[in-house]
Amino acid sequence: MLIDLRSDTVTRPTKAMQEAMWSAPVGDDVMGDDPTVNALQEKSAALFGMEAALFCASGTMTNQLAIRVHTQPGSDVICDKNSHIYLYEGGGIMLNSFSSVKLLDGDRGRINAEQVADAISPEGDIHATISRMVSLENTMNKGGGCYYDFEEIKAIRAVCDQNDLVLHLDGARLFNALVETGETPQQFGKVFDSISICLSKGLGCPVGSLLLGTKEMITKAKRFRKVMGGGWRQAGFLAAAGIYALDHQVDRLKEDHVGARAIAEIFRQKPEVEDIYPVDTNIVIIRVASHISAPEYVRTLAESGIQAVTFGKNLVRFVTHHDFSDDHLTEMRKRLLR
Repeated sequence: MLIDLRSDTVTRPTKAMQEAMWSAPVGDDVMGDDPTVNALQEKSAALFGMEAALFCASGTMTNQLAIRVHTQPGSDVICDKNSHIYLYEGGGIMLNSFSSVKLLDGDRGRINAEQVADAISPEGDIHATISRMVSLENTMNKGGGCYYDFEEIKAIRAVCDQNDLVLHLDGARLFNALVETGETPQQFGKVFDSISICLSKGLGCPVGSLLLGTKEMITKAKRFRKVMGGGWRQAGFLAAAGIYALDHQVDRLKEDHVGARAIAEIFRQKPEVEDIYPVDTNIVIIRVASHISAPEYVRTLAESGIQAVTFGKNLVRFVTHHDFSDDHLTEMRKRLLR
């Protein structure tokens, strides 16, 4: 039995999701007449109380489209130094939008209103970039799946309003946060100018992310999507998976969080593990002893049929998902604690 915990992106569509996909009516999304894509976009926009949405191939694309629409060459994006938009999107902020970054040192990746206020470039300073956008990540990947206190988000929104800044959310795993906090999508839709949510992680879709915002913003983003080569045709087969996931696979994310905490308990019994990040959602990050390299530890795990990824010096990450069952957990415990 292979135990694949490299990411929640390794999930495969359930039988019910597959049935929804293959029975979906489709059209040509570039021409705007794929009824299932349109239904997904309308459904997700309504869910968050936002005006419009755009279905795209990946979270990197939706994040980068938001940055491209919200910024201009020579401006900057204020974000944490470990943000996905900075570390894991191929330098897209600079390549696609000709913008710079102001990198903050947050609490496990969560920045605060005071930090944002301090990072804003002085108005009229020709030596500085023009501060234009703040981006938050919730949950925070490099922070071990931690999530924001919503009161802090509102405080950051206030700073943005006072300084004419746009507030974007990289919500790749936002639903993981929502099932823990009890907050609603509508609360987030009221606070953010744009939101990116991923369907192909814990929600279990094969492909796809959504960008949400105003009608004007989404119209611009659709144009830039086309420029990036992101126009697709009968995408309704994929959009149907997104509709199914939003209807049926959100609440079950709590099960992934239970599994992640159980994995952490296993590694607390391993003498080579020196530290474990707090487990808030579905991500477990362990720190192995300094004399053991992360790649070496990942290779050792792979020899036992357990797949994980390196995540920094002496750091290894595991991510639970709907294809990780109680049987996998039992087997994992046997292999690691024998």
